Amino acid sequence: MKKIAILAFLVCILCISCQKNNNPDSTTVENFMNMKAGSIWNYETINNIPPPTTSLYSLSSTSRDSSIDSKNYHVFINSGSGASEYYRVSGSDYYTYQSLPAALGGTKVENLYLKAGAAVGASWAQTYNITYNTFPLAVTITNKIEEKGISRTVNGSTYNNVIHVSTSIAIGGIPAASLLSDIDYYYAPNYGMIENTSKININYIGIVNNSDFTTRLKNATLIN
Repeated sequence: MKKIAILAFLVCILCISCQKNNNPDSTTVENFMNMKAGSIWNYETINNIPPPTTSLYSLSSTSRDSSIDSKNYHVFINSGSGASEYYRVSGSDYYTYQSLPAALGGTKVENLYLKAGAAVGASWAQTYNITYNTFPLAVTITNKIEEKGISRTVNGSTYNNVIHVSTSIAIGGIPAASLLSDIDYYYAPNYGMIENTSKININYIGIVNNSDFTTRLKNATLIN
C-alpha cells in the first residue's frame, strides 16, 4: 500500500463541506444543510505542517438535484476542485455521496457524516471495503457526538447550538498504534460545517506520514 493512496482515501472520506437543509423529509428542529440555490460558503484550509500554507475554496449550491441509487441528492460545486458534490438528508441524518480516488478504483460510497438527532455520546461506524492493487482493504470510520448546544467562535464569528463530532479511523490489518487520528468537526444550524481539524499519523511497515489540516468557514451568503 502506498501512503499517498491511503491518505487520499482518508482525505476523500473526511472532506465534508457545509450547508443547511431545506429538505421536506427532515424532522430535525434545527437544520444543518442548506439546499437553496445560490447559497455560497467560503472556506480556508490550512496545512499546519511547517511551513504552514493556506488555500481557499468556495462551495455553491446549484439548482440541480440528482438521483443516485434511487435516492435524491442535491448538487453543489466545489470551486477548488471544480467537481460536483452530492448531499442529502433523511430525517435528522446527513449524507454525502462521493467517489474515491482513481488510485483506489474510483469506488463510489455514501457517507453518513452527521446524526443531528443523536444524543451526546452516541456513535456510529461505517466500513468501506475496497481493493488496492488486488489487496482487499477495509477502512472503518467511527463518528461520535461529543457535544451539543455549544457556542463556537470561528474567524471572529460566534455560532450557537453547535454540534461537535469526533471521528476516528481504523484500517484492517494495520495495528491501532500504527494509525493515529485526531479529527473533529463542528456543525452549526443554517451554516453546516464551520470548522474541522484533522490530524492523521501513519507509521507502518516503512510507511511514515503525518498530516495536519484545519478547515474553517470564513463567511457565507445563505439564501433563506
